[in-house]
Amino acid sequence: MASFPPLRAILFDLDGTLVESAPDLHATLVEVTAELGVAAPSLPELRAMIGDGARVLIRRALDAAGHPDDPELLERLFQSFLARYTANPCRHSFIYPGVVPVLTDLKASGIRMGVCTNKPYAPTLGLLDALGLAGFFGAVVGGDSLPVRKPDPEHALATLRALEIPPEEAIFVGDSTNDVVTARAAGMKVIVVSFGYTTIPPRELGADLVIDHFDDLPAAIDQLRPGSRPAGRIAS
Repeated sequence: MASFPPLRAILFDLDGTLVESAPDLHATLVEVTAELGVAAPSLPELRAMIGDGARVLIRRALDAAGHPDDPELLERLFQSFLARYTANPCRHSFIYPGVVPVLTDLKASGIRMGVCTNKPYAPTLGLLDALGLAGFFGAVVGGDSLPVRKPDPEHALATLRALEIPPEEAIFVGDSTNDVVTARAAGMKVIVVSFGYTTIPPRELGADLVIDHFDDLPAAIDQLRPGSRPAGRIAS
């Protein structure tokens, strides 16, 4: 009989996966671009720009406004954004429905959990603390915690090392192509939520499963457990 490794850990992306954070990112971006007299993108437009960290978010906003490329200006705006957002990461953000009960059950079952996000580390901790989520996670790795970030697999692998779990005993849950590429390169199965931040349709990202509500996550996890033989897919 085949012997399969156990499922011992789950890594989560943050923005667009656990938390609707776009309203706070937008509010901070409005403040920062006002320093230039440049209009910020709308909230729906900004949702399509999230996923590669604050510096890239600002660059995309400036590009959308037709502002010329200026690395020194970008760095100044990034530092302003980081200071403002770190000080107030949770004015408008909220946890997606179903997240807290699911995380509570996963923790009670002995599954170790970590956050692997391209958001800078300091505001990540601030947001998790403000929303009461920090206690669920044994490791948090931000976009500035390492020399690399998603989609580099080392970002996920470093998070797993902090949890002391090998990739074959873990699943990644995210919302974007960065999450899928990272998980695949790290040797992990991956679940994508359909309600996050992606310009590519979620079911075209190449995940093992796509879920439409966080309540569906436990069934999706069970379906991907090593050695499982699901009768049918909960999402396609």
